[in-house]
Amino acid sequence: MLLSMMLMASMDATAKYLVRDYAIAQILWVRFLIFLVVALVLAGRGGVRRAIASRHWKLQIVRSLVLLAEAAVFILGFSLLPLADVHAVAAVAPLIATALAVPLLGERVGPHRWTAVAVGLIGVLIIIRPGAEALSWSAAVPLAAAFLWALYQVLVRKVGLDDAVTTTALYTAVVGLIVLSVLAPFVWRAPDLEGWLLMLLVGVLGAAAHIILFKAFALAPASFLQPFGYFLMVWAAFLGFVVFHHIPDVWTIGGAIVVVAGGLYALHRERLPKKAQA
Repeated sequence: MLLSMMLMASMDATAKYLVRDYAIAQILWVRFLIFLVVALVLAGRGGVRRAIASRHWKLQIVRSLVLLAEAAVFILGFSLLPLADVHAVAAVAPLIATALAVPLLGERVGPHRWTAVAVGLIGVLIIIRPGAEALSWSAAVPLAAAFLWALYQVLVRKVGLDDAVTTTALYTAVVGLIVLSVLAPFVWRAPDLEGWLLMLLVGVLGAAAHIILFKAFALAPASFLQPFGYFLMVWAAFLGFVVFHHIPDVWTIGGAIVVVAGGLYALHRERLPKKAQA
């Protein structure tokens, strides 16, 4: 989960740079094309026909469409708001996912997990300290993306209980590419060398991040993993320093410590015997 968040933060930063010159559908088409190549390589070991066989094929299609919508809405948010503000609003996603895990997955979420999620959210708010701009009407865009991202994670966990990672990856790539192949030609702009390289980078980062995420949700409950999703903000702060030369202040460092503490607390509670977790 931590590795997936690092890759996603890198992908988001690259996408924000690209959306200044290229349409969202074009960026996502390249991303999902690379995802398909990776998914086919993974499926090649056992055969594509075997990998595409799913016990929840309808849910796999819905989950893939949710991811496509989430990716498009997030990139739109990056074009309207600073990267940090988008993630500040989207920080409600773990809370939404934890809540959705109860009716959709039947998971039991006790007070300790709710506490870990809340502590992580506090840490994110300390890092970002969202201002008036993040609370404007534009904030509705990343808020919608946060809901879609939370729903997507819960659906990944649901299909991952029966389907292999290769199956989920293949559905994700195929469904996304079919939809985008219809939309992308209408907004296509011939990329220069830098554009191609950055789009390829977005695709590689996205494919790696989601395949690793699929594995994470195949191994652990969705509600348990949510506090670790806040590490996305830690990596975003790190990238801001390395790439954009934004030096983290004391609030950022303090918030990162709180985020880490929330994740470690969740891990500690998960390792306790079941009776002690109540």
